[in-house]
Parts: sequence; structure tokens; C-alpha cells
Amino acid sequence: MDASFLTWPDLAPTSIAAEIDAGLLELLVCPRHRLPLALQGSGASLVCERGDRYAVVEGIPILLLSEAAQTHVEGTRSLEVAKQGAGAILPQFDVPPGTIDPFVQKSIGATNGSLYQHLVGKMTEYPIPHLWLPDGEGKLFLEIGCSWGRWCIAAAKQGYQPIGVDPSLKGVRAARRVAAQLGITAHYVVADGRHLPFSDEAFSQVFSYSVLQHISRDEVRKTLLEIQRVLRPDGGVQVQMPNIFGIRCLYHQIRRGFREARDFEVRYWKPHQLLSAFTTTVGPSRLSVDGYFSLNAQFSDLRFLPAKYRAVVRVSEWLRRASQKVPALGYFADSLYVSSVRSERKSALGKPVSLDAALPEVEGSSPLPATIARDRAS
Repeated sequence: MDASFLTWPDLAPTSIAAEIDAGLLELLVCPRHRLPLALQGSGASLVCERGDRYAVVEGIPILLLSEAAQTHVEGTRSLEVAKQGAGAILPQFDVPPGTIDPFVQKSIGATNGSLYQHLVGKMTEYPIPHLWLPDGEGKLFLEIGCSWGRWCIAAAKQGYQPIGVDPSLKGVRAARRVAAQLGITAHYVVADGRHLPFSDEAFSQVFSYSVLQHISRDEVRKTLLEIQRVLRPDGGVQVQMPNIFGIRCLYHQIRRGFREARDFEVRYWKPHQLLSAFTTTVGPSRLSVDGYFSLNAQFSDLRFLPAKYRAVVRVSEWLRRASQKVPALGYFADSLYVSSVRSERKSALGKPVSLDAALPEVEGSSPLPATIARDRAS
């Protein structure tokens, strides 16, 4: 069913769709009432049967709830543009082949982390990461917090049909430009992970990187419940989260005096808290090591980094691989992946069963010891 659901059949690789793809429209629902949406006003808005109306700007649906407190200032800005609708005047960018989108040039340090700060304004190539997931085989892939779309591009290259959501219209516009520039078929929606505008059981894989760490535990739980809703039975989730015991994470906590996080600051989680949150909302879950000394650096990006940072990332990768043989090393990893499978199977206590058998091994994954408070989560 996934294999040919989303198409841009009449577009050249460098074109940007001016209208919503018909396959995407079939997936979209009102984020407030979860009712189907229909185009009105020559495609300028989407309306549900209860009359809720959402703007479509440059073919991009803006499906944010105005009454919801926005977790990022860009969400508020997107809502302001939505009020203007099709009449919104937005800056236009011509991004010829071989050049870098200006949004990415400016924001690379924010989206990829401090190890990439030196690339601001100096990029000559897009750093597209490696996705630690099986081949997509045409399955629908949802990224929460996509920004300019690097992980959606990685997913498309790996055989998935990616859809990215982000509250930032600026980020989503950039994602569309970059995808078109690279000849990648991907779709993007301005939306909030806490109120996903998709029908139930729509996706086979949900992914998020360096996003949920910036919101409160209550907001994370809301997002996980939404993820569970839009996942197909036995669908997979992979989310990167920070480990409270990570070496670099401890350093940052000491710097801010172990106070509670504010605004968009990183929230640190204990491993058993992650397992409990994901297992009780989504399904069987496990942790694996993503990296050390950073929450963003990718081993596949070595060529983009100066020598001193390459050394850090090489050591991180060595430790990640070592953790496969010495799982206890995972306790001190800074960046962890939480992998879950949606399951309706229940334990005798009425909670989802945490079964490693439900989580197939993925290339490069390094599960942490089974003794990490898994009993508390199952």
C-alpha cells in the first residue's frame, strides 16, 4: 500500500510543487477534530466538516492549532503567516544547482550542533546523515521536527517515502527547496508533533532527532501518544534523546547548576525514564547508543569537520562500537536512540510488553543492558 502512495508525477527534479499532492491530502486530517480535510478557495485553504480552516501557502499546509502554546517562536511566526493566507508576501530564493540554500547556510549551527558552527555561511555541500534503519521498501516515513529536511533526504535515499513536519514555515520552505534541488521526492507540512495532522495508522516508521529533548516531559508524552496513533500496527519509532549521565550532558548540567530547563533548553532523561515513557505509550522499546561528547555530530559528516572535531567524532564512534561488546559503556553515552514498535499486546498488568523479539536488529545499533530498569517499563 505504501509503495506508490505519494507521487509528484509531472514535476522535474528541480521543481517545487505549487499544490498539495493528492496522496498527501488523503493522509491529512484536522489536527483539532481528526476529520478529513478538503481543499477550498482554489487550493488556498483546507477545511474540515466542522468548519475549521487552515491556510495553504505556496502549496504548504499550515496545520497548527492557534490555541496551543507554541514550543518554538517559529510556530508563532507561522501562524502569523497563516492569517495572511495566500496573500502572504514571503522572501523568494533562487538556489541554482551546486549552491547551498541560504536558510541552511545560516542555520546549520543550530540544526546540526556546535561542531558545525564553523560551516555557517561557508557550506559547499549538504551534510546528509546516515539513517540507522532498515531499507524503506517504499514505506511511509514521518519525521517530527524536520527543519530543512536532512533526515527526510536520508530516508528517501534509503527507500522510504518521507513526510516531514515542523512548526517553522521557514524551515519547511527550505526543506522543499533543498529536496527539489537534490532531485528528492519528499513532502513537508507545517505542523506540531503534539497535534499531528494525519489519519490513524498512516505511517510505517516515525523518526525524530534532536527535537523532543527541547520540550517538557508532559509535552513529550503528548507527542508519543500522537506517534502511537499515526503508526501502523507493528510500525517502528526511532527517536534520539539525551542521557542525563552522558559525559558532555553532565558538563552542561553542571554549567546551569542542575536547575530545571527553560524555554528551548535541553531536557535530560534517565535511561529508565525513556524506556518507561516510550514503552507505556508506544510499545516494546529498547535503548541503543547514538554517540558520545555531542548530541548531534554524525560519523558520516567527518569530511565537514576540522581535525580537532574529527578526532572527537572518531572517538565517539569507537566507543559506540565498543558499547556493542561492552554494553555498560552505554550508561555514559550522551546521545541515545529509543527504538519502539507499536504493539497492542498487553502484559498481565495491562501495560505494553517490552520484548526485544519485537525489535529487529538494525545495522549499527548497540542495545544497552537488559538490566536498565526494563522491569519498571514493562
